[in-house]
Amino acid sequence: MCTLTSRHRTQGERERCENKLQLTSLLFNLLLPVLECVCVCVACERRHQWELLIKGATSDHLTATMDSENDVYDDMNLYITQENFIVEPNGQNELLIIGRLDKVTRVQAKTTQLTNLRPTRRICGILGSIHLLSCDYLLVATHRIFVGVINNTIVWRLAGYDIIPYIPNAIQRSENEEYLSMLRKTLDTKFYYFSYRYDLTQTLQRQRELSAKSRGAGLLQRADVRFVWNNYVLQQFRCDKMERFQLPLVLGFVSINQVQINGQTFFWSIITRRSVERAGTRLFCRGSNDLGHVANFVETEQIVEFNGQHTSFVQTRGSMPFYWHQLPNLRYKPRPCLVPGKDHLAACAAHFNEQIQIYGQQVAVNLVDQKGAEGELEATFARLVRELGNTSVRYEAFDFHHECRKMRWDRLNILIDRLAHEQEDFGFYHAFDNGNLVSTQTGVFRTNCIDCLDRTNVVQSMLARRSLTAVLQKLGVLHVGQRVEQASNNFESIFKGVWADNADLVSLQYSGTGALKTDFTRTGKRTKAGALNDGKNSLIRYYLNNFADGVRQDGIDLFLGNYKINENEGSILPSPLMAQRGWRYFAFPSVLLIAVAMFIITMTYPAEFNTENLLFMLFWGAMIAVSATGILHYGVEFVQWPRLFPLISFQPA
Repeated sequence: MCTLTSRHRTQGERERCENKLQLTSLLFNLLLPVLECVCVCVACERRHQWELLIKGATSDHLTATMDSENDVYDDMNLYITQENFIVEPNGQNELLIIGRLDKVTRVQAKTTQLTNLRPTRRICGILGSIHLLSCDYLLVATHRIFVGVINNTIVWRLAGYDIIPYIPNAIQRSENEEYLSMLRKTLDTKFYYFSYRYDLTQTLQRQRELSAKSRGAGLLQRADVRFVWNNYVLQQFRCDKMERFQLPLVLGFVSINQVQINGQTFFWSIITRRSVERAGTRLFCRGSNDLGHVANFVETEQIVEFNGQHTSFVQTRGSMPFYWHQLPNLRYKPRPCLVPGKDHLAACAAHFNEQIQIYGQQVAVNLVDQKGAEGELEATFARLVRELGNTSVRYEAFDFHHECRKMRWDRLNILIDRLAHEQEDFGFYHAFDNGNLVSTQTGVFRTNCIDCLDRTNVVQSMLARRSLTAVLQKLGVLHVGQRVEQASNNFESIFKGVWADNADLVSLQYSGTGALKTDFTRTGKRTKAGALNDGKNSLIRYYLNNFADGVRQDGIDLFLGNYKINENEGSILPSPLMAQRGWRYFAFPSVLLIAVAMFIITMTYPAEFNTENLLFMLFWGAMIAVSATGILHYGVEFVQWPRLFPLISFQPA
């Protein structure tokens, strides 16, 4: 693997790098899909990047597509002067000039603006601009990782960024450093993806439907704003002719694989897109809002490219579409409950009306438990769908944990059989490269569990496998009656691994840890090692959801523009970062620490065990029990809550 960097300046170094890249390309042909080639924005990158494409399309065609007038610039020099940021796309005759003092953004023809200037650094994308307390900040992409090629276009993963202040020596307040830390935490989330030409936010079917309307529009302008995570910071640039400088980011998962079955080679890809609407962390973001936007809404598209044809199968997942919450309180599994006084039917109707408009018919697959607290939510969801009376929405409940108890995971086939008729009716999108349309997908399966993570991913992978069998049979890759899981052990391993990786990434972005039950996704069966790994992830989730997700939620709200900073925070107006805590927050932990210390001292260093020592031990043991019980009883006061949009308030100590 060769990484191109700005240090490759001499001709000899460039030639050696070129030879390594040629060798890497050869190995990629032989060992697909093992290759992961890292390309950092650099002087020699543009010269070599097309050598990395192994897709059947000619390099001439690929180069031609990159020269399209609507493509985002992929290789730029950033000049930083006292007055301006100047962005120079390599090989182009225009400049983006961003005023550091007046904040005016303009695109100009390149004439003499760069005379006597040397570039500060190379960048591979403009991500946006955001206002914090001290000044505005420019966000740029500095590093990227090659993911693969889809529809003859490279897809990259964001691997590095920089946050540059407009005013370099602005007075920094402690609150501003905290806002910067939140922003970095959000941008460090694994993983953001982008392409300079391919619209990662739109499914193949939506791209076709929008092609006539969006002709001539920039990549950001034709994107689905539900899935553009830097849309807010990009909109801060109010400038004509800036389309080619605006690089949209998608948060989710992308995997592109060249595979072979029955001697036929094709490309199989998964693109998962997380929505920015009601985005948040696991326990702080549940249910629906007034607009029908639900927490953890994710769209997953399975794409096959073969012999001048491409197909697409889309599924969605999202929290149950009514008002409910599950706020952390230090208990291992807080009880989920309905929010009283809300119009649940209106929220549910708003959600499904939007989903039907975008995707067509809906089958709501609900995998939550049908007893206990989850059972109350399941009954509410079923009742709301009945009350909707919409013939385009069907409700299918399946108690995942009950049906698959005692490792009976084969019983998932009961659910898949129930959905088989609708899956055949919905079909999949199928078209030729020349534009001829064969079929479209007329509906989706909308799957959920409590988190829309672990159980949901297992079922979605099974539906995707069934769709893939139908697709490959229609394309002639599989024989009539042959199933994809039986055709190639190598592909079956790839399929399971990719869907398990998808589960881990979506879970990491929402809950902070990898997914549970991925041993079944990877191997097709539950294992003791998988159960132990689930236990470890569950404990990590418990800690993060109670003691770390408040800051993560704040970072998401800041980056997406849900919270806009007021310049007077911390002076005229109170700062939201100065959260008040009640007296119990300090008292109970202090008593607990002292009691534990004294109990250990009393037990470890007695001159002799007598009645007095025993009484001391009993006293400090009782203090441990009382303080621990108090912490658990008032657990909500010890949780790290979001501060920008506080969900709960406390009386100051």
